[in-house]
Amino acid sequence: MNAPSTSHYPAAPAAQKIETHTLSVLVDNEPGVLARVIGLFSGRGYNIESLTVSETEHQQHLSLITIVTTGTPMVIEQIKNQLDRLVPVHHVVDMTLASNSIERELAMVKVRGKGEHRVEALRLADAFRARVIDATVESFVFEITGASDKIEQFIALMLPLGLVEVARTGIAAIRRGPGQG
Repeated sequence: MNAPSTSHYPAAPAAQKIETHTLSVLVDNEPGVLARVIGLFSGRGYNIESLTVSETEHQQHLSLITIVTTGTPMVIEQIKNQLDRLVPVHHVVDMTLASNSIERELAMVKVRGKGEHRVEALRLADAFRARVIDATVESFVFEITGASDKIEQFIALMLPLGLVEVARTGIAAIRRGPGQG
Protein backbone atom coordinates (compact mmCIF):
# COMPACT_ATOMS: atom_id res chain seq x y z
CA MET A 1 0.00 0.00 0.00
CA ASN A 2 1.40 3.39 -1.01
CA ALA A 3 1.64 6.25 1.46
CA PRO A 4 -0.36 9.36 0.59
CA SER A 5 1.64 12.00 -1.24
CA THR A 6 0.12 14.92 0.68
CA SER A 7 -0.36 15.47 4.38
CA HIS A 8 -3.80 15.62 5.93
CA TYR A 9 -2.51 17.97 8.61
CA PRO A 10 -2.81 21.68 7.78
CA ALA A 11 0.29 22.61 9.81
CA ALA A 12 2.54 20.09 8.07
CA PRO A 13 5.47 21.83 6.37
CA ALA A 14 5.40 21.84 2.60
CA ALA A 15 8.55 20.83 0.75
CA GLN A 16 10.71 23.94 0.47
CA LYS A 17 12.60 24.80 -2.68
CA ILE A 18 16.40 24.99 -2.66
CA GLU A 19 17.58 28.56 -3.27
CA THR A 20 20.94 30.17 -3.94
CA HIS A 21 21.82 33.23 -1.84
CA THR A 22 24.78 35.61 -1.75
CA LEU A 23 25.73 36.65 1.77
CA SER A 24 27.96 39.62 2.52
CA VAL A 25 29.69 39.22 5.90
CA LEU A 26 31.68 42.12 7.40
CA VAL A 27 34.30 40.78 9.83
CA ASP A 28 37.37 41.83 11.77
CA ASN A 29 40.48 41.25 9.68
CA GLU A 30 42.41 39.01 12.06
CA PRO A 31 43.90 35.51 12.00
CA GLY A 32 41.40 32.65 12.30
CA VAL A 33 38.25 34.56 11.33
CA LEU A 34 37.87 32.87 7.95
CA ALA A 35 38.45 29.47 9.56
CA ARG A 36 35.67 30.16 12.06
CA VAL A 37 33.24 31.20 9.33
CA ILE A 38 34.11 28.18 7.18
CA GLY A 39 33.92 25.95 10.24
CA LEU A 40 30.34 27.05 10.78
CA PHE A 41 29.47 25.84 7.26
CA SER A 42 31.40 22.56 7.39
CA GLY A 43 30.30 21.71 10.92
CA ARG A 44 26.65 21.90 9.95
CA GLY A 45 26.94 20.41 6.46
CA TYR A 46 26.16 23.64 4.58
CA ASN A 47 27.67 23.98 1.12
CA ILE A 48 29.66 26.95 -0.16
CA GLU A 49 29.32 27.50 -3.90
CA SER A 50 31.62 30.53 -4.02
CA LEU A 51 33.79 32.38 -1.52
CA THR A 52 35.72 35.65 -1.80
CA VAL A 53 37.52 37.54 0.95
CA SER A 54 39.22 40.91 0.88
CA GLU A 55 40.18 43.64 3.31
CA THR A 56 37.83 46.52 2.58
CA GLU A 57 38.58 49.02 5.33
CA HIS A 58 42.31 49.01 6.06
CA GLN A 59 42.22 51.64 8.84
CA GLN A 60 39.53 49.75 10.79
CA HIS A 61 40.98 46.31 9.98
CA LEU A 62 37.74 45.04 8.43
CA SER A 63 37.31 42.44 5.70
CA LEU A 64 34.34 41.49 3.60
CA ILE A 65 33.57 37.81 3.06
CA THR A 66 31.17 37.13 0.21
CA ILE A 67 29.66 33.65 0.35
CA VAL A 68 27.32 32.05 -2.17
CA THR A 69 25.44 29.16 -0.59
CA THR A 70 22.38 27.04 -1.26
CA GLY A 71 19.57 25.76 0.93
CA THR A 72 15.92 26.04 1.75
CA PRO A 73 14.73 29.44 2.98
CA MET A 74 14.80 28.03 6.52
CA VAL A 75 18.42 26.84 6.15
CA ILE A 76 19.50 30.20 4.66
CA GLU A 77 17.91 31.96 7.63
CA GLN A 78 19.74 29.61 10.03
CA ILE A 79 23.06 30.31 8.29
CA LYS A 80 22.52 34.09 8.55
CA ASN A 81 21.57 33.87 12.23
CA GLN A 82 24.54 31.64 13.09
CA LEU A 83 26.95 33.91 11.19
CA ASP A 84 25.54 36.93 13.03
CA ARG A 85 26.36 35.29 16.39
CA LEU A 86 30.06 34.74 15.60
CA VAL A 87 32.18 37.18 17.65
CA PRO A 88 34.31 38.68 14.83
CA VAL A 89 31.22 39.29 12.61
CA HIS A 90 29.96 42.89 12.50
CA HIS A 91 26.96 42.26 10.27
CA VAL A 92 25.50 39.91 7.65
CA VAL A 93 23.56 41.12 4.61
CA ASP A 94 21.67 38.78 2.29
CA MET A 95 22.50 40.44 -1.03
CA THR A 96 19.99 38.21 -2.83
CA LEU A 97 17.15 39.79 -0.86
CA ALA A 98 18.59 43.31 -1.18
CA SER A 99 16.98 44.38 -4.44
CA ASN A 100 19.54 47.12 -4.91
CA SER A 101 22.67 44.95 -5.09
CA ILE A 102 25.10 44.15 -7.89
CA GLU A 103 26.92 40.83 -8.22
CA ARG A 104 29.88 40.25 -10.52
CA GLU A 105 32.57 37.65 -11.10
CA LEU A 106 35.85 37.68 -13.00
CA ALA A 107 37.22 34.75 -14.98
CA MET A 108 40.33 34.10 -17.02
CA VAL A 109 39.69 31.65 -19.84
CA LYS A 110 42.50 29.99 -21.82
CA VAL A 111 41.63 28.78 -25.32
CA ARG A 112 43.98 26.95 -27.68
CA GLY A 113 43.17 26.96 -31.36
CA LYS A 114 44.23 27.73 -34.91
CA GLY A 115 42.50 28.88 -38.05
CA GLU A 116 38.71 29.15 -37.89
CA HIS A 117 38.56 28.20 -34.20
CA ARG A 118 40.92 31.06 -33.38
CA VAL A 119 38.88 33.56 -35.39
CA GLU A 120 35.63 32.33 -33.83
CA ALA A 121 37.07 32.57 -30.30
CA LEU A 122 38.08 36.19 -30.94
CA ARG A 123 34.65 37.00 -32.42
CA LEU A 124 32.84 35.52 -29.41
CA ALA A 125 35.18 37.25 -26.99
CA ASP A 126 34.33 40.56 -28.65
CA ALA A 127 30.60 39.82 -28.42
CA PHE A 128 30.95 39.05 -24.68
CA ARG A 129 33.24 42.06 -24.12
CA ALA A 130 36.04 39.76 -22.96
CA ARG A 131 39.55 41.22 -23.18
CA VAL A 132 42.57 39.42 -24.55
CA ILE A 133 45.18 39.57 -21.75
CA ASP A 134 47.65 37.10 -23.27
CA ALA A 135 48.14 35.89 -26.82
CA THR A 136 50.48 33.43 -28.50
CA VAL A 137 50.33 31.91 -31.97
CA GLU A 138 48.51 28.92 -30.46
CA SER A 139 46.38 30.32 -27.63
CA PHE A 140 44.58 33.21 -26.00
CA VAL A 141 43.79 34.05 -22.41
CA PHE A 142 40.60 36.07 -22.13
CA GLU A 143 39.50 38.12 -19.13
CA ILE A 144 35.74 38.36 -18.70
CA THR A 145 33.68 39.99 -15.97
CA GLY A 146 29.97 39.95 -15.37
CA ALA A 147 27.17 37.91 -13.89
CA SER A 148 28.01 34.25 -13.30
CA ASP A 149 25.52 33.05 -15.92
CA LYS A 150 27.25 35.23 -18.55
CA ILE A 151 30.59 33.66 -17.65
CA GLU A 152 29.08 30.15 -17.76
CA GLN A 153 27.68 30.90 -21.22
CA PHE A 154 31.07 32.17 -22.47
CA ILE A 155 32.86 29.09 -21.13
CA ALA A 156 30.30 26.77 -22.77
CA LEU A 157 30.85 28.48 -26.13
CA MET A 158 34.64 28.25 -25.80
CA LEU A 159 34.56 24.52 -25.00
CA PRO A 160 34.31 23.29 -28.61
CA LEU A 161 36.83 25.94 -29.73
CA GLY A 162 39.68 24.55 -27.63
CA LEU A 163 39.04 25.53 -24.01
CA VAL A 164 42.12 24.57 -21.97
CA GLU A 165 41.71 26.13 -18.54
CA VAL A 166 39.46 28.42 -16.49
CA ALA A 167 40.29 30.41 -13.34
CA ARG A 168 37.40 32.16 -11.57
CA THR A 169 37.41 34.63 -8.69
CA GLY A 170 34.03 33.87 -7.18
CA ILE A 171 31.28 36.42 -6.74
CA ALA A 172 31.78 39.92 -5.36
CA ALA A 173 28.66 41.86 -4.37
CA ILE A 174 27.88 45.43 -3.36
CA ARG A 175 24.78 47.52 -2.78
CA ARG A 176 23.87 50.29 -5.20
CA GLY A 177 23.60 53.89 -4.06
CA PRO A 178 25.32 55.86 -1.32
CA GLY A 179 24.59 53.55 1.63
CA GLN A 180 26.92 50.87 2.96
CA GLY A 181 26.25 47.14 2.78
